[in-house]
Amino acid sequence: MVHRYLRTALLLALLIAAVQGAHAQTDTLKITFKDAEKAFLDKNLSLLAQKYNVDAAQALVKQAKLWDNPVLSTDQNITDAGRKYFAHSNGQGQVLVQLSQLIKTAGKRGKQIQIAQDGVQIQQAQFNDLLRNLHYNLLLDFSQVANLMEQRKVYQTEIASATAMVNAIEKSYQAGNNSLKDVIRLKALNFGLQNDLVEIDRQINDLQSELKTLLAAIETQFIAPQITFNNTDTTLNATTLSEQAKANRGDYLASKYLLDQSNHNLTLQKALAVPDITIGSTYDQHSSYANNYVGLQISLPLPLFNRNQGNIKNAKLSAQSQELTVQSNELQLKNDVYSAVNQYKLSQQLLGNNETDFYSKYDQLYNSMLKSFREKQVGLQEFIDFFDSYRETKLKILQQQLNLQKAIADLNYAVGTTVVTPL
Repeated sequence: MVHRYLRTALLLALLIAAVQGAHAQTDTLKITFKDAEKAFLDKNLSLLAQKYNVDAAQALVKQAKLWDNPVLSTDQNITDAGRKYFAHSNGQGQVLVQLSQLIKTAGKRGKQIQIAQDGVQIQQAQFNDLLRNLHYNLLLDFSQVANLMEQRKVYQTEIASATAMVNAIEKSYQAGNNSLKDVIRLKALNFGLQNDLVEIDRQINDLQSELKTLLAAIETQFIAPQITFNNTDTTLNATTLSEQAKANRGDYLASKYLLDQSNHNLTLQKALAVPDITIGSTYDQHSSYANNYVGLQISLPLPLFNRNQGNIKNAKLSAQSQELTVQSNELQLKNDVYSAVNQYKLSQQLLGNNETDFYSKYDQLYNSMLKSFREKQVGLQEFIDFFDSYRETKLKILQQQLNLQKAIADLNYAVGTTVVTPL
């Protein structure tokens, strides 16, 4: 049993060494969140791709402003009675030439331009919403990697202490001063710590992949976030922030612009019921009542059967549906902001000054307990209990810091802009 345990511990130690060696071989990029934001905005491929959609929508505005092309048509004889090809001179043959221009009525062209401009606003809002979502993911991944690296330090500190204690107690066991149970107990503790450390490395590896994709970083780089934790007291008003969110959030603005476009489309569909006019001129060489006839041509469809009724009703119902969607999005927005403000306040309260003083004193107590155990002033069971308690407390501290960082990310995400500067 002991031999099997030792083999497992050896394999785990080799795995940890391999992971640490991999970290050592990669190029470490130490970066603050401010610098990460700049790299994200400059290099993120999803943002660059979405920007093309905005430019494409602007091209449709230019297209909507163009007039319809005039239409030129002709009809002429190929041969005459003497089998001469295209003989139209000297009073022979026949030539008919028509030139016409479509003139849109009821302001259709202006309404089509407005719909295209709505499309630009929709694409810009969707771009901003994509930016908001990716920025949120960036802040979360950045904070989580930094937090896991701090957790890693806690485990490395305890593993170093546990390893030293294992070596010391093994010597003491060989000298007959300790039991085998004490040796196995400490080795089991050390094994559990090493196993947890491997799990932390696995989580860091997964987050590194996401971070490097967001920042378009080199795959061999190891991104090491640099965060200075600072719990600043910020007064927030949910009502004010809700109004701010309505002016900034891309998802809400996109739904509003879609409503505008739906209403403008309804106006266009009503205008399409008004017939357009085609004006032109005709030249007829011989087939009319007089040679070289020149006439004025005016045509328009008669709206007897098709008055665009179906499209008008469809546009009206679509606008009504979109109006309810905007109301639903506004309600969701207010709830998001209210929840984010409350969560931020709760996370802030857990990290007050008194708690910070307690955490620093707890580190001092850890060093004191470690010294007392080495000097045999504290028993093994008491020390292991404190050892576990210290680790759990330190991890809870880091979890509370991560919760505050997540609360900041959620708040900025809910409002659609930076309300509290990320740590």
